[in-house]
Amino acid sequence: MKKLNGESLNITEENLKALEQLFPEAFEEGKIDFAVLKQLLGDFVDDEEERYSFKWNGKGRALRLSQTPSLGTLRPCKKESKDWDTTENLYIEGDNLEVLKLLQKSYYGKVKMIYIDPPYNTGGDFVYKDDFKDNVENYKRVTGQVDGEGHKIDTNTESNGRFHTDWLNMMYPRLKLARNLLSEDGVIFISIDDNEQGNLRHVCDEVFGQINFINNVIWQKKYSPQNDAQWFSDNHDFVLIYAKNKTNWHPHLLPRTEEMNARYKNPDNDSKGPWKLITLHAKSGNNTNFSYTFKNGVTWRPPSGTYPRFSVETMKKYDEEGKIWFGADGKSVPSVKNYLSDVKQGVTPLTIWTYEEVGHNQTAREDVKKCFDGKNPFDTPKPVSLIRQICYVASSSKDCIILDFFSGSSTTAHAVMQLNAEDGGNRKFIMVQLPEPTADNSEAAKAGYKNICEIGKERIRRAGEKIKAECEDKDKAQNLDIGFKVFKLDSSNLKKWNPHPEDLQLSLQESVSNFLPGRSQLDVVYEILLKMGLDLTSPIEERKAGNETVYIIAGGALMICLGEKITLPVAEEIAKLHKEYDSELWQVVFRDTGFASDMDKTNIKETLKTAGLDEDSFVCV
Repeated sequence: MKKLNGESLNITEENLKALEQLFPEAFEEGKIDFAVLKQLLGDFVDDEEERYSFKWNGKGRALRLSQTPSLGTLRPCKKESKDWDTTENLYIEGDNLEVLKLLQKSYYGKVKMIYIDPPYNTGGDFVYKDDFKDNVENYKRVTGQVDGEGHKIDTNTESNGRFHTDWLNMMYPRLKLARNLLSEDGVIFISIDDNEQGNLRHVCDEVFGQINFINNVIWQKKYSPQNDAQWFSDNHDFVLIYAKNKTNWHPHLLPRTEEMNARYKNPDNDSKGPWKLITLHAKSGNNTNFSYTFKNGVTWRPPSGTYPRFSVETMKKYDEEGKIWFGADGKSVPSVKNYLSDVKQGVTPLTIWTYEEVGHNQTAREDVKKCFDGKNPFDTPKPVSLIRQICYVASSSKDCIILDFFSGSSTTAHAVMQLNAEDGGNRKFIMVQLPEPTADNSEAAKAGYKNICEIGKERIRRAGEKIKAECEDKDKAQNLDIGFKVFKLDSSNLKKWNPHPEDLQLSLQESVSNFLPGRSQLDVVYEILLKMGLDLTSPIEERKAGNETVYIIAGGALMICLGEKITLPVAEEIAKLHKEYDSELWQVVFRDTGFASDMDKTNIKETLKTAGLDEDSFVCV
């Protein structure tokens, strides 16, 4: 029998297991012998005291923070969701550090693309004040959910002596956790400006590896110069791109434009279709005495100062295939046909993205206004067209998971739905956002939005309906997922043992139920899904076993019964349900305090073992 605790995946333990698989000789009774490990690594160990590295105050603590399991959970919130029973999209409200920890087991290696637009640290941005001891309780204090100091969310001003340090300590653990979620062919795109671009590049080199750096794209964010700028007009931002494994990821080629294809003609009705000409000479080479006589008797030599583009063998091959063009009259300088059908069917993305191509800041504000009846409740959105292009370039797959854990006004969700409507895709989004309060007297506050999450959720609702209504292809519109399940970060539903030595009766009363007061069975079900590594969008059926509810997940692979009066007849009904679903995998989870007695618990376990349940598949919470 297994006992499920209230902790998220222990990343340190997982890393140690992976290291032990690679270097078993370096482990003795579960501990690392670093002397042996150094010998095994040989020349790859740097023993020099002075070496190139990127350090800052608090880096070690930030690393440990990413490795500390979370004691929190994600509680479902149906009333704020849309299409709860059918959607595969998620909107998670909470501190993204804790949320990323909680997603580790269910989404480890499953996310194809991550896009984030973190605070740029320009002197007025909020920087998360993480708490090493208990970040969930810290999150509740920061967002005013519990009494205590620290309700106010402070900005990181330039007068702060730890200005860059605080920002780095915020970003480092979040990027470490984010990397784990990427698939082996996954990629991350990060928007940033000049203020922290250099530091972000150093951090990403460490987290993802210098070898996995792809490019630093320049995005033209403004369409007009700032003539009042003190030095230069700041007209661009960056999009930093890293792959999980560079050898496994390549950008999805952008579609060719009609203008590009219009350059190809077919004046001679060539059976291979439209073509355009390529000269036979090049500006560089090494053959200065080249000549070739074609089968029609024409002899060609490179013009003075140029070189042959092709070898004799290639020229002969093209001549035999009829790819050489001598003009309509047969008297022009020979060239070779380059067929449209042979051209790469797409365009390699450039490292400069202009506002004509992907929009600018004003475009972004207009995108938001269209969703909010001409009003703009969010100050710094990104254009939908920019994020849409990032989603497109990230993967040719139309069925993948896209994560944004600084989701702001939910532009990424908007872009994902837009792209799905265009190409019939089934991309799923996961949005994560801290419920940061809107500023007093802001446009958002005047419109009734108390925090950024309220803006983001409402934008998804409105944008989804608008996209679906405007989709001309009715089949695509019908299949479009414009819903989302809302979850909110909270402390674990499982009560910690906290005896009261001075009041034995109170201790006994509290031990009757191991769930926190006010928590529903569905709250616990989703915590179990997280801790057991199942998707939060897994279909859940509710069936009856006697008077108790049994939650059926993944077609019978997991059954959860959290009743307070679990008896032998309940177990017999669960065995019948297993026979009905006929699932190869089978795990059953019970409430640990739900058995009438230890004898009942033993009898129920034996009954389920007889029905085919393994010892380790009998789990209690």
